[in-house]
Amino acid sequence: MHFRFSRSEMSLREKLWHVSWSFVLLVTVICSVGFLTLYSAANGNVDPWASRQIVRFLVGLVVMLAVAMVDIRFWMRWAYVLYAVALVLLIAVEIRGSVGMGAQRWIDLGFIQLQPSEIMKITLVLALARYFHGASYQDVGRPVFLIPPLMMVFLPVGLVLKQPDLGTAMMLTLASGAMFFLAGVRVWKFALIISAGLAAIPVAWKFMREYQRQRIITFLNPENDPLGAGYHILQSKIALGSGGLFGKGFMLGTQSHLNFLPEKQTDFIFTMLAEEWGMVGGVVLVALYTLILVYGYAMSLRARSQFARLVGLGLTTTFFLYVFINIAMVMGLVPVVGVPLPLISYGGTAMLTLLFGFGLILSVYIHRDIHIGRRGASDDI
Repeated sequence: MHFRFSRSEMSLREKLWHVSWSFVLLVTVICSVGFLTLYSAANGNVDPWASRQIVRFLVGLVVMLAVAMVDIRFWMRWAYVLYAVALVLLIAVEIRGSVGMGAQRWIDLGFIQLQPSEIMKITLVLALARYFHGASYQDVGRPVFLIPPLMMVFLPVGLVLKQPDLGTAMMLTLASGAMFFLAGVRVWKFALIISAGLAAIPVAWKFMREYQRQRIITFLNPENDPLGAGYHILQSKIALGSGGLFGKGFMLGTQSHLNFLPEKQTDFIFTMLAEEWGMVGGVVLVALYTLILVYGYAMSLRARSQFARLVGLGLTTTFFLYVFINIAMVMGLVPVVGVPLPLISYGGTAMLTLLFGFGLILSVYIHRDIHIGRRGASDDI
């Protein structure tokens, strides 16, 4: 594949002018809500969570803007390579990964615990967008044409399930499904795959680990073991309900500050926020997330090239899955699967990869007028 670059490339100043600064401001506001919540989680102390999260955000903000400045054709050229690097890192986790909370998901780099499955959420979207770029409706309709992208999905999903990390595996699968749909795969094929998946549930149940089975049983009936497997979700529901309409006030949440609420700085941070700020606070945060999604989809749909559109729409959908699964999880609407609340929950790799993904969405918007042909050659602007 050959890439022919335009004779009238935008300058750095022009690119900065085209950045959607209102989008950057929205991201900053949501992250600031996270800093305040982490400050409260530590009982009015910036250590150990808020201070580190602020540093990660500042680094991530620089990364986001740097990624946004890079021509979208660069990301198309290196999409497969980045996917391969993420896949190698996932394999490395199996060999020399660090174990934490009963799972082997991290690679210890000394200054940060790298979680390759988070990186795969971004690179898988890039690789699938690269594969489907320029594919005709007839190409997508051929089953043989769909075998390579299916393998791209099944390989990382299998490795992530082995860690085990059901939440990330679910996100990779759903985000990939969205990419297939956006690329033009017909609905009846999704129905066929979903039917096959439902039929395989009895077989999958036998291969699931005991704690995974227990999570599903607890989801169906959390009151069955209120002091054991059902403790997390029951405490979460109590905290959500006790917040009422306007909440108990900043740093005044009883369930969280008396340590009844587990993982209050990560998976259940939305519950803590809702207890302190009530339903109003929760709705305001959801509204901010909704604005991010509206911006993401609107910017992506303006791109001329199929690759750019697929990247933007795929990454925005991935962000939506983060938000939906976490909030539904802490409300007891889906099983507890360990998905963090984006830009709010404490975590280095998740923060940096999310901001990297937002940088790609901004790059899609900045370079929206670049047309990339089926062979990868771009027209002059």
